[in-house]
Amino acid sequence: MSDKFDVIIIGAGPGGYVAAIRCAQLGLKTAIVEKRKTLGGTCLNIGCIPSKALLYASEKFEEAEHHMGDIGVKVSPKLDLKAMMKHKADVVSDNTKGIEFLMKKNKIKSITGTAEIVAAGSVKVGKMTYEADNIIIATGSDVISLPGIKIDEKKIVSSTGALELSSVPKKMVVIGGGVIGLELGTVWRRLGAEVTVVEFMDNIFPGMDNEIRKEAKKLFAKQGIEFKLSSKVTGAKTSAKGVDLTVEPAAGGKAEKISADIVLMAIGRKPYVDGLGLDNVGVKLNERGQIETDEFFETSVEGIYAIGDVIAGPMLAHKAEDEGVVLAEMLAGQSGHIDYDAIPGVVYTWPEIASVGKTEEQLKEAGIKYKSGKFPFMANGRARAMNATDGFVKILADAATDRVLGAHMIGPNVGELISEVVTVMEFEGTAEDIGRTCHAHPTLTEVVKEAALAVDKRQLHM
Repeated sequence: MSDKFDVIIIGAGPGGYVAAIRCAQLGLKTAIVEKRKTLGGTCLNIGCIPSKALLYASEKFEEAEHHMGDIGVKVSPKLDLKAMMKHKADVVSDNTKGIEFLMKKNKIKSITGTAEIVAAGSVKVGKMTYEADNIIIATGSDVISLPGIKIDEKKIVSSTGALELSSVPKKMVVIGGGVIGLELGTVWRRLGAEVTVVEFMDNIFPGMDNEIRKEAKKLFAKQGIEFKLSSKVTGAKTSAKGVDLTVEPAAGGKAEKISADIVLMAIGRKPYVDGLGLDNVGVKLNERGQIETDEFFETSVEGIYAIGDVIAGPMLAHKAEDEGVVLAEMLAGQSGHIDYDAIPGVVYTWPEIASVGKTEEQLKEAGIKYKSGKFPFMANGRARAMNATDGFVKILADAATDRVLGAHMIGPNVGELISEVVTVMEFEGTAEDIGRTCHAHPTLTEVVKEAALAVDKRQLHM
């Protein structure tokens, strides 16, 4: 039995469902296939949304337990983990129902099951075969583990298991000092766990601006997280009591044993392409297991496209969404564009971390002459009123043209503050443009303005 569409999208995560909505808006008959019973993909069901719910809740608990007294609010909080987990589950449920509504509103056919591409223009789901002029692969990514260490989601957990713990572990070891490891590690540290982060590199957050990395490590250590850097985990033995890890120096040397109740495996993610039938139709992958695409997101097979985590670039939900929108518009005969240098990245720890564009290290490596302006939250009136003065904003601009090339922030609410710089970069604006824009007082956004002024060494409040 067959059914014909203009577009079939495989995967209902942020990239997939947003692409579906835009396709439908443009008049394309659209279907979306999702193997989960609920829409939203990893991000909404077991990733960014539930983790942010726990990050927010644990921040409030930490604030009540340790910091509210500093501003004259005396409380003695009691942790109700069951209620906190219910809050997380309710947030996920409300969001998945919202996406179901959007599919119906836009008359998108939602198909539940595992999709296999059997030929160009043909997708099989269960016993049904669906035909389409265009197929979009938006299947996202999956967790990676170390060789010989099995994730059982009980003692050795992925991010999925770390979001479902029924009690606060006495001791947690996080393998991997990246975004996922630090976000979830800080959740359980705030709720009472002793947290140790084991990272292969010589600092956390590989690839980020070095100044941000150093400041983040200092602040997280102050919060009670222990770090074992330049270290590798070479073995894990589970028992009823917990997990014994074997840890060695990354460069080689004497091994030590670290014991924990729970181990969180957070060394990264890989493109999810298993079972899609890509070999059958000749869709090529690169050496990293990503689907190869051209500038129009088309794979090596005409009429088959890919977006999001399965292709090159940062594994970010908003990157996938933008790609989905641009691809939909291209399929409808319009043109689209993404500036990959203007895609922000945010770490939702406290303080938050946000960045966009090039780091100082990347600019130096490329031989690009630049100017740097930095301003601390300590010198901002609103940050002082909030008792949230850790961190700074740094803006990098071209030495000759003053065009903004990047921004790197650590501090309160910088996940929101970064958007101003992203907008300026999209319009090829300058540090002067930011500095000359009137910012409300007193607000945290003034730190962005002051950093922009500092590019020309004329900050006002330092």
